[in-house]
Formats: sequence, C-alpha cells, structure tokens
Amino acid sequence: MLLVVTYSQAARQSLRNVCRTHEEVVVRRFGRAALLAETEFGAFQALRLQAKHGEAVQITQTQPFNEFEAVPETVRDAATAYEDREQSAVPYTAFATGREFPTPEEMRHTEL
Repeated sequence: MLLVVTYSQAARQSLRNVCRTHEEVVVRRFGRAALLAETEFGAFQALRLQAKHGEAVQITQTQPFNEFEAVPETVRDAATAYEDREQSAVPYTAFATGREFPTPEEMRHTEL
C-alpha cells in the first residue's frame, strides 16, 4: 500500500478530494493521511498530490505486517498469554515475572 501524509491545509483538502472522487483506490483514510491501493492508479493519485503540493505531501510504500515473520515466537506467546490472564488488573511486568516471557524493557530495545 501507499501511505500518503499531508502537511498543509491545501494538501489535506486535495487528499480529501482524491479520496472522495476515487474511492476505489482508497484503502483507509486517517484525516491528514490515507492508505492508497498499491496500483498504478494509486501511485498516480499520490504522485499528482505531491506534484501539486511538493514537500507538503509525503509518500511511503508500506508492507503488510506479518507477525510470524517479523515477531519472535516468545513475544507472540507473551501477548496471547497476557490477554488470556485470569486477573485483568495485573500489569504485564508482574505477569511476566517468573515466566519465560520477555520483559517490557527487553522488548522496548529490540527492533523487529
């Protein structure tokens, strides 16, 4: 997909117009940003916004998140176990203590 982010009022208005006029290319709208389908027409719409508004429009190509490829099994297991816990008020740090789950600190400093 193509993530289009706008940084000016005029660019936001143009993005709204594109999204309203070409709904088939819009995957999702987020106010001043939108995800466009990764098609030639999606690229055309993104590039025309950038041509019109210059640096006020940023285009980024995104990739779908594949949790099985990007995230270690220990983190996936920890997330599932934490959401299945019996006491919902227990913070993750206390929940992970004494178990073979990564600590919040370890996860904060480890890139995917």
